[in-house]
Amino acid sequence: MKMLLLSALLLSPLMAAPEGFTSIFNAKDFSGWWGAATEDPAKYLALPPEKLAAKKKTSLENIAKHWQVKDGIIHNDGHGLFLTTEKNYADFELQLEYKLAPKADSGIYLRGIPQVQLWDTTEAGGSWKHGAKKGSGGLWNNLKGAPGKDPLVHADNPVGEWNKMTVKLVGEKVTVILNGKTVVDDATLSNYFDRKGGLPPKGPIQLQTHGAPVEWRNIFVKEL
Repeated sequence: MKMLLLSALLLSPLMAAPEGFTSIFNAKDFSGWWGAATEDPAKYLALPPEKLAAKKKTSLENIAKHWQVKDGIIHNDGHGLFLTTEKNYADFELQLEYKLAPKADSGIYLRGIPQVQLWDTTEAGGSWKHGAKKGSGGLWNNLKGAPGKDPLVHADNPVGEWNKMTVKLVGEKVTVILNGKTVVDDATLSNYFDRKGGLPPKGPIQLQTHGAPVEWRNIFVKEL
């Protein structure tokens, strides 16, 4: 009986938050989340409270069409707005797991700024011309040749398998660990919306969708 219980625990996809971390997905619904696109967070965060609230409320209609929770896992059909945290974060460490379908092209926005790149890294995935052959985890919207744009190593698990990622953002510096390997090491994330400016001091975490299904689970944050 003890062996059966241990096996069940090992096979369970859902985890408790690690010490010092808080779960930002309750494994039941999208409480604490809304929907936004690739848009400058400085603009919507500057809206009057009532207008921002209306924007968030309207976005949930789109989220309901393209995102769902099943068995504690977030499923996205590859379309729609991006799942966006209600809370805005300054410095933080993010831990999560994700699984890509073939030809998936996704990412994680930090303080609303794109992005830590996640994609199908096979030739069949269709994104080799954009750098997918080098692997996931790079800061794809950094300028060509800038530190962090390309991952240091290819650390992706095969498409259809779960990947575990840790992203640490302190100031404007990002470190990304994918499946136990450092793929970005303390590199500056460029502000895609304002190349001459730095990152906003706070902003949401966003889970991007782009053309093919992606699944997410065990999403934890520790504010630093």
